[in-house]
Amino acid sequence: MSGRSRAAVLLAAVVTFGAVLVPSAQAAPRAPDTAVLDGARLQQTKLRLDRGDPQLHRALRDLTARADNWLGQGPWTVVDKPKPAPGGDAHDYLSQAPYWWPSTAPTADNPWGCPYVQRDGQRNPEVDSGTDRQDVEKVFDSTYDLSLAWYYTGRRTYAEKAAQVLRTWFLAPATRMNPNLNHAQFIPCKYDGRAIGIIDFSQSYTSVVDALAILGTGAPGWTKADRTGMTRWNSDFLGWLKNSAFGKEEGAAANNHGTFYDMQLAALAYATGDRALARRTVLDARAKRIDPQIAGDGSQPQELARTRSWHYSTFDLVAYTRLAAIGRHVGVDLWSYQGPDGQGLSKAVDYLLPAATGAAPWPHPELEFHRYAASDVVHAAADAGDGAAQKAVRKLEAPPGGDLWALRPAAEQLDSIAG
Repeated sequence: MSGRSRAAVLLAAVVTFGAVLVPSAQAAPRAPDTAVLDGARLQQTKLRLDRGDPQLHRALRDLTARADNWLGQGPWTVVDKPKPAPGGDAHDYLSQAPYWWPSTAPTADNPWGCPYVQRDGQRNPEVDSGTDRQDVEKVFDSTYDLSLAWYYTGRRTYAEKAAQVLRTWFLAPATRMNPNLNHAQFIPCKYDGRAIGIIDFSQSYTSVVDALAILGTGAPGWTKADRTGMTRWNSDFLGWLKNSAFGKEEGAAANNHGTFYDMQLAALAYATGDRALARRTVLDARAKRIDPQIAGDGSQPQELARTRSWHYSTFDLVAYTRLAAIGRHVGVDLWSYQGPDGQGLSKAVDYLLPAATGAAPWPHPELEFHRYAASDVVHAAADAGDGAAQKAVRKLEAPPGGDLWALRPAAEQLDSIAG
């Protein structure tokens, strides 16, 4: 070997050895095409984390703690419930009305113990152990936490776990869920399913829609076939929401059920490429939702009528603020809209501020008041330019597990949704 050849070999070895020891500069992260979250904002947050932003690193510790907790759990599937949905197909999602109980002991001929009778306010434990409701909430929460944790840290274990959870629940032929909610919130021996059961998904499924967009930026283990399969599932589910009798009934609801329906419809339309439907849904929410549901003083009369008026007032605003976030992607500024009595989203959030900041008690019935339940919607209003909300942010109570707004700026329901 000539001296020149030996030198070339040595140089190549040094370069290779150096590449092992010295990490290459990270490419700028891609901005995910999220429906609710602002993908460009996530991208900038990732860059700030890479530069060592201490405030964001504190929030990241809270997020990764949640993600780490999911690594040893699941995956979950609709097919492992003890009894299938009334139609007999184990792949159909099943949830149960919480305050209805069997009147007799179950037998081989009467496996549910029918007829069922109502015990208002008493939660039947079957709701938590005999149906899919608890598991699907874990699917929603885990994939959201894991995908965000992967995006910000690059740790492949987070992405691979999220992919496993999604494939098991939605895609694998042996374990997948059928894309309908025909048997949500059923009452054994009385109703095989109810339209109001759609809220089992609408209250949180947009987190999965955004998780899919985040994983789609190049997550390890999340394949083209996975992406295609989830797009097909979401398209089929969107078709069921639009065309089924239950979907039409839920879309006609005049309270938080209707708001969440619109939010879910718009997010799925956006994610599956029907941007016109997404835009039309957000536009229609002005006269269809805001005008009749929010009063001129910012209160929400349908939600104040509930025994958990604080919970439901914040709950409805989770849907509104997420719907407004989708509107941002399709050129609709829902925050600036004012109805004929001056009603609007900022006014509805401002109505909550005295109780949210601890300045005054909540003046309406509430069985289980949690001040932190309003924290995310106040953050959303502050980001949208609401001056009163901006001043209130520093007085908010952090929810259990920490305030993650800086890393996932889209409102979540932070208190219990049981019942």
